[in-house]
Amino acid sequence: MISRWLICFSLLVSGPSPAAVVSGTVVLRDSRLEDVQRHKNYSGVVISLSPIAQPPDSTPGHHYRMLQKDKTFVPHVLPVLAGSTVDFPNLDPIFHSAFSSYNGQIFDVGLYPPGGTRSVKFTRPGVVRVFCNIHPTMSAVILVLTTPYFASTRADGSFRIEAPPGGYDLSVFHERATEASLETLGRRIQLAASGLQLPDIVISEAGYVAGPHKNKYGKDYPPGSGEEAVYPGARK
Repeated sequence: MISRWLICFSLLVSGPSPAAVVSGTVVLRDSRLEDVQRHKNYSGVVISLSPIAQPPDSTPGHHYRMLQKDKTFVPHVLPVLAGSTVDFPNLDPIFHSAFSSYNGQIFDVGLYPPGGTRSVKFTRPGVVRVFCNIHPTMSAVILVLTTPYFASTRADGSFRIEAPPGGYDLSVFHERATEASLETLGRRIQLAASGLQLPDIVISEAGYVAGPHKNKYGKDYPPGSGEEAVYPGARK
């Protein structure tokens, strides 16, 4: 009887293995953006860890939010776990119409007014490029991942990921870098209980070329799109 009690007490005390921490800093090079060149804003790079030996624990999907404010999607880059739902609240005094017709999960939430919101559940892993069918300057990225161990870099490029000790494949996503250059940054790491501090991850934007996108009908935006205070016909 005593031995059983000791075993149970030992299990309660030990519990699950505590998470360890992977940390590091991303540095962007060869950028054409003023925010990167002058202000050293290295935010929006996603670092993810995929377990080698076994799949990650089955974690239910979460709720995330991508705001539409000042004709901008916030955050611009949003990593989510597959099976999660993203809300698109409209905080502007004008109509919006978020959609994606590119690689990744295709969706179209339709036109909706100020104060409204729409939601999309993302089940397909991949890169979802988000646009507004009314405002051509609005764009964002939703990165749908199969692992819960990920983080986006802060403005100073730093990141911090908590995960159980073990072996992982580390992946990097940055929308202004080529797939070939990002593949070279992937690596296999061994995370000890004491944690792991990675050397700087340097990403070049030299091969990035920004181009215009079409509206959800696959056509060019009409001249002057997005300059109106209220979407035509909204008050009808």
